[in-house]
Amino acid sequence: MSADKNLQDLVYKKTNFYKQLSVKEKKKVFDFAENYKVFLNECKTERECTSFAIMRAKEKGFKEYHFGEKLENGDKRYFINRDKGVTLFKIGNRPLETEGLRIVVAHIDAPRLDLKQLPIYESDGFCYLKTHYYGGIKKYQWTAIPLSLHGVVVLKDQSKVKINIGEKEDEPVFYISDILPHLARNQMSGKAQDIISGEQLNVIVGGIPLENAEGEQIKLNTLKLLKDFYGICEEDFISAELSITPAMKARDVGLDRPFIAGYGHDDRSCAYACLESMFEVENENTSICILVDKEEIGSEGNTGMKSKVYEDLIEEICFALKVNPRQVRGRSICLSCDVDGCYDPNFASVFEKRNSAIISCGATLIKYTGSGGKSGSSDASAETVGKVRALFKDSNVIWQTSELGKVDMGGGGTVAKFISQLNIDTVDLGVPVISMHSPYELISKADLYSVYMACLAFLK
Repeated sequence: MSADKNLQDLVYKKTNFYKQLSVKEKKKVFDFAENYKVFLNECKTERECTSFAIMRAKEKGFKEYHFGEKLENGDKRYFINRDKGVTLFKIGNRPLETEGLRIVVAHIDAPRLDLKQLPIYESDGFCYLKTHYYGGIKKYQWTAIPLSLHGVVVLKDQSKVKINIGEKEDEPVFYISDILPHLARNQMSGKAQDIISGEQLNVIVGGIPLENAEGEQIKLNTLKLLKDFYGICEEDFISAELSITPAMKARDVGLDRPFIAGYGHDDRSCAYACLESMFEVENENTSICILVDKEEIGSEGNTGMKSKVYEDLIEEICFALKVNPRQVRGRSICLSCDVDGCYDPNFASVFEKRNSAIISCGATLIKYTGSGGKSGSSDASAETVGKVRALFKDSNVIWQTSELGKVDMGGGGTVAKFISQLNIDTVDLGVPVISMHSPYELISKADLYSVYMACLAFLK
């Protein structure tokens, strides 16, 4: 028996997380998932995620930080980046010069439909809003489902109006039509990418004419309602950030409830795990949790991971503690927490199963992302992966390893490469996702909890 066991130890196997849970541990997993569903339902945009994170941070005793302020051991602070991202940090008692920073980062934007700057028009009994899709989507998936409207409008006097319509049961939802199958012969004979074009993603928002009005009476009635409820006119759309998102709530999937379906698991599942782990960690290492915008469109702009503000923030922390930021960055380590595609038996041909994430087998550690010949990947070093493996072993974290599909099938990237360019050792870790980038994705509660435990172990 001993010899057989020794031989078995030579083989790497992935094991279903649920097989290893006691009744008490399963309750922890399910309780964590319930709180996560609240977060997912309340946070449909990066601005809403930022507001939620700030609210939670204040509850946990964090105070807002501004560049140039003094810092000392034990401080718990948060830094807001233009209301679209937030960074939380705790000053630990271990020396930064030798220990560096422990960093977890996730993105809080998700694929969606953004309104154009002049979106509203009328046609043949309908009032529509024109959209420009954000991130990689299958456009046909956004038709014939309930939709909500979220965002902010800046008025002429610079005041802000927040919009959130379609999430409450007594509110109307919005809708994008599709052609009936009886007349869809030409549509169905084309390529999937051409079934619905970007310019056909027009959202129905009204249908009643304004009495005693001239011109586009339905459009005028819709504008009147917007004026009455929110004080905005058509020109105000120019200085607005308004997004169309699915109106569906997160729901348990399966008779035994092991999964969650919802909008925005990519990457809010990881963001929530990062955020909650940050609240639980003790002040030993100096720890940072970055929740960032714009990953889905290349991490661009001053709210994406390419922004110099994150390097500046690290430098400000180092200067306040009188240490060399270059030295600190070189000794820091980061978990870039982003989801991975989960092996789907229904579409097995696009995966290489041995190196794919399997549902409910725990957080997946991803050495490299990219496409084809690892293009666009930071490709973590063996030493970095080894260090993280050791941390997980010491803390009994259940995890697996994966990459995104077959080598020449496609691919994708994360923010890891931008962090690693700061001379910070970085490796990807995340929740495996079924139907990624769809309006209603699916994850395992066990995998979500495993990422939380992984982040907690890493930060400790």
